[in-house]
Amino acid sequence: MEKLQILWQSTAIPHFEMGQIIMMLVGFGLLYLAIVKKFEPLLLLPIGFGALLTNIPLAGFSEVGGLLHYIYYVGVDTGIFPLLIFMGVGAMTDFGALIANPRTLLLGAAAQFGIFATLFGAIALNAVPGFEFSLQDAAAIAIIGGADGPTAIFLASKLAPELLGAIAVAAYSYMALVPIIQPPIMKALTTPEEREIKMNQLRVVSKREKIIFPLAVLFLTILVLPSATPLVGMFCLGNLMKESGVVDRLSNTAQNELINIVTIFLGLAVGSKLSSEAFLTVETLGILGLGAVAFSIGTAAGVIMAKILGKFSKEPINPLIGAAGVSAVPMAARVVNKVGLEANPHNFLLMHAMGPNVAGVLGSAVAAGILLALVG
Repeated sequence: MEKLQILWQSTAIPHFEMGQIIMMLVGFGLLYLAIVKKFEPLLLLPIGFGALLTNIPLAGFSEVGGLLHYIYYVGVDTGIFPLLIFMGVGAMTDFGALIANPRTLLLGAAAQFGIFATLFGAIALNAVPGFEFSLQDAAAIAIIGGADGPTAIFLASKLAPELLGAIAVAAYSYMALVPIIQPPIMKALTTPEEREIKMNQLRVVSKREKIIFPLAVLFLTILVLPSATPLVGMFCLGNLMKESGVVDRLSNTAQNELINIVTIFLGLAVGSKLSSEAFLTVETLGILGLGAVAFSIGTAAGVIMAKILGKFSKEPINPLIGAAGVSAVPMAARVVNKVGLEANPHNFLLMHAMGPNVAGVLGSAVAAGILLALVG
């Protein structure tokens, strides 16, 4: 009986705590969203599985010496994984629509308004008993409004590593919910006539312009906001590899093998932070709520800015494209195209929406740089 007792105690079953069971259910929930609902499966699947691993008693995955501990330390704590993903995203991005219509840069900038509005909202939430967000915590939470997972992880790892799990789950959850959250906001802020507006075809952008653009963006970042250079620089490097046409092997690696490997490890590292001690708090509910507010404000600000531009533009501008200013690429642009087609079956807005969409990627990186410089 004594040996049976020792054997029983060596299993994980008698050591489970209620918090660990709840977090494993959260992990299974993330797996369900990834596999069944296909919500951001590339990240939610490894995050969900990482949550399962880190909450197994006696396994030691997330403790010093464990696999997940080293993955987090090497890739997230140092900020390397988000930067490598940014390089891969840059290699997959076409700036042609933004170069052809530079005004859409304003739409990407306007959509970042949700980030700074939520910054003050997180600080104001401290007035509610149970919430104690520092300025660094508030800045890390606010970046969720950019709908950019790697940027959210990068900033959270620098400013609020203890909130990383909740912030990452919120960021990727809202990115996955773009087709559900955005259309009601877009329709509430526009009339049926505005949604039917057809935009003129974009001009053809030369290869030379596409090569010069990432170099120009990098140069401006160095001059104006050096703190954003890590994110913007890696993004521009990936884009330059793609557009130069002389390093196709490197570009293809950044777009495929490298970004896929890093995505696996990044998801597991984020999942390792979904422990019951860090996640099952009242602050987590605040983060999820503030993330939704940030995302909604960003979408609304983009649509409103597009309406303002349309008033002063000689060429027609469909205000729906402003919603693509959040950096969920290319999902937000596809949602804009879908809503536009519902209003007018001959209204194809995808390429027009890609301009503010890629501008949103740059905008969220710049916003992260500003927050890092101010409160880091």
